Amino acid sequence: MSYFAAAVVRVEGGWTAAEVNLRGATDVDDVADRLRDVEPDADLSLLFVEADDTYLVILRLDEGEDLRIFGSDSAYAEESRLGALLVGDLKTSVTGLDDTEETRSATGGGEESEQPAVDPEADPVGDADILADLGISAQKLLRLCAHEGMLPADVTAEVCQVLGCADEVEELREV
Repeated sequence: MSYFAAAVVRVEGGWTAAEVNLRGATDVDDVADRLRDVEPDADLSLLFVEADDTYLVILRLDEGEDLRIFGSDSAYAEESRLGALLVGDLKTSVTGLDDTEETRSATGGGEESEQPAVDPEADPVGDADILADLGISAQKLLRLCAHEGMLPADVTAEVCQVLGCADEVEELREV
């Protein structure tokens, strides 16, 4: 299974991005160490792992600590060794959903209200609230992941656009 892993780290001067090699990683802590190594003094580090145009995993470290993980679908753990390593231990389905926001979406009218907030085929796991303080609510992240035709790269691009680091990640893809 092929993958693309982009680290996006925030330091005083803004955002910087780097591709991260996950080959040979032994566990999720090893992956977190590789993310820390990108910029040890970063106040915020994010790792976007896209696999086979199907799965997205986001890892977050605040000041190099407190690892948080979101996976777009628990099936990734069954599909590959890397998937098992990243999301295999996540037992909890998505957390951080705001019932009032969910209710507004369901009753908001228009075509969007007819579509489920989350793809019924997918089983998102981990902390969907992982980017809430950065302008991407749990509900928005879930909608992006479940939107028909959205690839993991599209979700990453959309998130990075909101964060202000889309150009840095796009440059990695072009290399």
